[in-house]
Amino acid sequence: MDEKIARLNEMIRESKRIVFFGGAGVSTESGIPDFRSTDGLYNQTYQYPPEMIVSHTFYEDCPEEFFDFYKNRMLFLDAKPNAAHLKLAELERAGKLTAVITQNIDGLHQAAGSKTVMELHGSVLRNYCEDCNKFFDVNYVKNSKGVPVCDKCGGRVKPDVVLYEENLNMDIMEASVNYISQADMLIIGGTSLVVYPAAGLIRYYRGNKLVLVNKSETSADRGANLVIHDSIGKVFSQIVL
Repeated sequence: MDEKIARLNEMIRESKRIVFFGGAGVSTESGIPDFRSTDGLYNQTYQYPPEMIVSHTFYEDCPEEFFDFYKNRMLFLDAKPNAAHLKLAELERAGKLTAVITQNIDGLHQAAGSKTVMELHGSVLRNYCEDCNKFFDVNYVKNSKGVPVCDKCGGRVKPDVVLYEENLNMDIMEASVNYISQADMLIIGGTSLVVYPAAGLIRYYRGNKLVLVNKSETSADRGANLVIHDSIGKVFSQIVL
């Protein structure tokens, strides 16, 4: 077994309150494209830049174009949990992991069996009427023609995802800070740590087992106790409980 993988397993064996903080790289291995890689959404050609389309202003001003992009480029309902999702759920069941904190909106951690998941940017699986707050599942939005509207009051149905210019849920942020500050091991995986304020959460970690698993270098590599530049699914499939 690789020396770094052996060290990762040793650190996990020594830990009782592990927190995992993950980004888009956790989902790309399930076939969900990210935004910033060379073949990500930001590097594809659309009538408008994707970062503009997924902003609150664009959602309000051009809802038809927003939902056309959203339904075709942000919903991947056939995606399945990969080795990383499954191993994290296993770590939680074993009493090792206290929380998953994710920037992803696909619900794959819960699909894998994880119970305590802090969704910093919301979830495509939850949708609500902006007027009466009636809840709708993802298929209601996916199968709607044009802009989805409430079947009760006719109000617009909004995905429960955090768009650019919108604030993160402060209750989820506060809970995430608490989990990280109390963790005896923090594993950061599949994120380049450039999206704030989410990336700023790692500064609340006080322990000495900070692990970074990412294909490319990040700004936090220098301060980590263990850095593995590899596929997160490949790395997590070698964790032995």
